[in-house]
Amino acid sequence: MTRRRFLRSAAWAGGAALLAAHTGCRSLTGAGSARGGSMMGFRAPPLPRIRVGIIGIGARGTGFVRRLAAIPDVDITALCDVREARAVREAKALTDAGKPAPALYTGTETAWRGLCERPDVDVVYIITPWLWHTPMALHAMQCGKHAAVEVPAAMTVADCWRLVRTAEATRRHCMLLENCCYGFNELLALNLSRKGVLGDLIHGEAGYLHYTGTSYLEEDPTDEKGGQWRQRWYKEHTGNAYPTHGLGPVCQWMGINRGDRMDALTSMSSASLTRNRAVAAKYGPESPQAKDAYKMGDINSSLIRTRRGRTILVQFDTTNPRPYSRINLVQGSKGIFADYPLRIALVPDVHAWMDDTKLEALKAEHVHPLWDKNGEAARRMGGHGGMDFLMDLRFCHCLRHGLPLDIDVYDTALWSSVVELSERSVLNGGSAVVVPDFTCGGWQTAEPLGIVTM
Repeated sequence: MTRRRFLRSAAWAGGAALLAAHTGCRSLTGAGSARGGSMMGFRAPPLPRIRVGIIGIGARGTGFVRRLAAIPDVDITALCDVREARAVREAKALTDAGKPAPALYTGTETAWRGLCERPDVDVVYIITPWLWHTPMALHAMQCGKHAAVEVPAAMTVADCWRLVRTAEATRRHCMLLENCCYGFNELLALNLSRKGVLGDLIHGEAGYLHYTGTSYLEEDPTDEKGGQWRQRWYKEHTGNAYPTHGLGPVCQWMGINRGDRMDALTSMSSASLTRNRAVAAKYGPESPQAKDAYKMGDINSSLIRTRRGRTILVQFDTTNPRPYSRINLVQGSKGIFADYPLRIALVPDVHAWMDDTKLEALKAEHVHPLWDKNGEAARRMGGHGGMDFLMDLRFCHCLRHGLPLDIDVYDTALWSSVVELSERSVLNGGSAVVVPDFTCGGWQTAEPLGIVTM
């Protein structure tokens, strides 16, 4: 280890100690008391009728409005967007469907604060650009509301800690809206894991491999799909900016934060060739745009070690031409589950994937109860094949009955923290960084997520 790298590592360790002092957790790797009390297994008072406010009515926000309006005992009481036309459009869709007209908050970048402060809002859905997620969730919880936050919930480790401490202090949920945890195949893998079909879990692989073409060359600032603000982040940062879609399900299968925890992470990024070449081709190699090069590597790979000695590979690539994949792989002592396409091999026949007949029989035998009971409605409502609706339905079920959430604030913080942790490692030549223990030791006694129903 060089002197410079030693000093960088010492600086991180010192920062961790300082962070621990400010959060009330004596050690980022174990024991400590959480101020306000742990949210592990937290049960909020039941909400027989759930009143929802939604901030952000772009492409994703519109889907949430339509799906939540279809769930019994849910009222959308307020909508917010900086562009008035979007909020008006969705308010009209609600009234046309016979629903009460929601209050509208539009026109300014601070209008959302009024929505959070309304007495007739129990839950605030935050469907906005990344950098707004944490401040909006913090204010919502401080106003006594539960927060449901799009991914990632925070872009820095410090903001992850702020979410945790605010949830603990206010006794309000802060759930990451990680819809991929509710996909058919992801819940099938959870079921196989909990039933012991795969044996002891040893290794997982996750990713977000989504070719988005040359969206980063679009110049329309009203782009509803977020091309502009995402690309601004890619110009200024490296690492994995979008880890949770693949990582969330693997963490649930392995019981991360519930019986095991992430211990250390090391990350490396490729050069940023594809993006920068496309910019130079469009604007010219000597143009201001080409000189403002992207820092985000075309492909990032992060390797995580857990306290129980398991490993998780997480990859990120939205630049290069390739089929879409979240990888979804888990290796157990009795077999392997792999997705894109779905393949399973179990002992003793582990030298080849099981054929289609056996695979369909296994899926029928081990279909997760959430999909078995609600799959038809989920597919009909849509949203990434139905996973979005199933996530909304399960979240509202937990709120209505005062149940612990499948994705709590510690999961929200941990999965999101990989954004900064991966960048730190990349900038430090791939050196391992410590992963904070947001549970302050609570992971040691918490039970893994079970085979939940509703």
